[in-house]
Amino acid sequence: MLRRSPGTFLAFLWFTSFLFAGESAILQSGREIHVDRHEVSDGIVRLYSGSGVIELPEAAVLSYAADEPLPSPPPTSSAIVSPAVASKEKEVPKDPRELVRGAAVRAGLPPAFVESVAKTESAMNPRAVSPKGALGVMQLMPETARALGADPTDLEQNIDAGTRLLRDLLIRYNGDVVKALAAYNAGSAAVDHYNGLPPYTETQNYVNKVIHGYLDAKE
Repeated sequence: MLRRSPGTFLAFLWFTSFLFAGESAILQSGREIHVDRHEVSDGIVRLYSGSGVIELPEAAVLSYAADEPLPSPPPTSSAIVSPAVASKEKEVPKDPRELVRGAAVRAGLPPAFVESVAKTESAMNPRAVSPKGALGVMQLMPETARALGADPTDLEQNIDAGTRLLRDLLIRYNGDVVKALAAYNAGSAAVDHYNGLPPYTETQNYVNKVIHGYLDAKE
């Protein structure tokens, strides 16, 4: 059996006390050393640790104290989640109203105004399709969306592009809300031809509805 000098072995026990669970022997000197186990025979205490052992007079050891159990490692899951499933779990449904208000802020327009346009256009329905083929919340025609560098079937791009178009029309008509809304609904050519709100019942009702929706929201 391997034997070590008391000094060398006490140093070894101090180091291994950080690595193993077992018990501690409290010596008369007040020192505490870690061991795996101990045996007492014929007035001699044998302290075992790993492959080493030290023998001391039984009177040299004041008491023994069991170590706290080592914490168990946290449970790990063996289940494998595919990237596609993980992506779906993280995906958060986009709120059209939040996207509209965010696009309005970026464009420097009152959020309630752009929201009124979106409600009048599609009732905030991302899947809305008009008889003429206008798509999404802001009811963009495919060719208009292409000119704005947007995919009209992508909700965020649709809203962003429609809001930018609205801003550009307001700039074009020097802040004239009626002309800008009429152009959004019937096209700039019609507004330019009539030098104002075209005599189209649909367009007139549209402009009236957007403006009243905006004013009601501000109350």
